[in-house]
Amino acid sequence: MSDPAPYRHPIPGTQPPYDAPAYGSTHKRHPKQPLVHIPTTLTEASAPHFDPAVFTPQADMSQVGGRSAMGERIIVAGRVMDENGRPLRGAMVEVWQANSSGRYHHARDQHDAPLDPNFEGRARIFTDENGNYSFVSIKPGAYPWRNHANAWRPIHIHFGLHGAGFAQRMITQMYFPGDPLLPLDPVFNSTADEAARHRLVSVFDLDVTKPEWALGYRFDITLRGQAATPFENA
Repeated sequence: MSDPAPYRHPIPGTQPPYDAPAYGSTHKRHPKQPLVHIPTTLTEASAPHFDPAVFTPQADMSQVGGRSAMGERIIVAGRVMDENGRPLRGAMVEVWQANSSGRYHHARDQHDAPLDPNFEGRARIFTDENGNYSFVSIKPGAYPWRNHANAWRPIHIHFGLHGAGFAQRMITQMYFPGDPLLPLDPVFNSTADEAARHRLVSVFDLDVTKPEWALGYRFDITLRGQAATPFENA
C-alpha cells in the first residue's frame, strides 16, 4: 500500500526494535501481531496543530515560584527539522526529567534520593520561525532502574515532540557527552546503528553557554526520514 504523502523510510538499524532483548520492559509491551499499515494522507501530515495560546509555554525548569532548584543549571537549545532538513516552525516540544539527585517529581518514583521542592521537572516550548527551541533546566542525575543487576540509567532528558501532524510525532531521549553509563545502557544501545545512536547525544556548545550563569548543550532533532532521530519510547 502506497502513501498518498510519501516519505523516505528510516534505514534499517537506525531505529530501535519494538522488542529489544536487553531492555526488559519491551518484552511486555511490544506488538504481538503484525503491524497494520495506515497510509500517510494529508490529515496525518498536517494535523493536529497545537497553539501556544492554549498550551501555555514554560521554558524554565530551574526554579519554582522564583526559588532556584538545587544542582547545576544548564541551557538546552537546538533545531527541529523535517526529513528534508527544513526547519519546523511552531512545533510543540515537551520535556521531562529527573532532578539533580536522579528522582522524578512523580508519585510512582520511590527512589530514596531526595526530592527538590523547587524542581518539578517538566517544560513546554514551541519552535520559532527557524525551527529553534531553547529551555533552562538543572542537569539531571543518574538513577537505578532494576532492568538487570546493578542497572543505572545514564543522565538524560525526555522529549515529546508534535511536528506538523501525527506523522511527525516523536518521543525520544537526550543524553550528555562523556557519560560513562552510555556503553552499559540497554535503552541507548537498542539502536544498532552507531551513527544514529549518537544522534541522541547532545553536544556541549559554547555559543549556547551563558557566561557566569549556565553551560549550554545543543540537541538537534529530525522528525522522520532516513536521518531521523531514534524514537526512544521509555
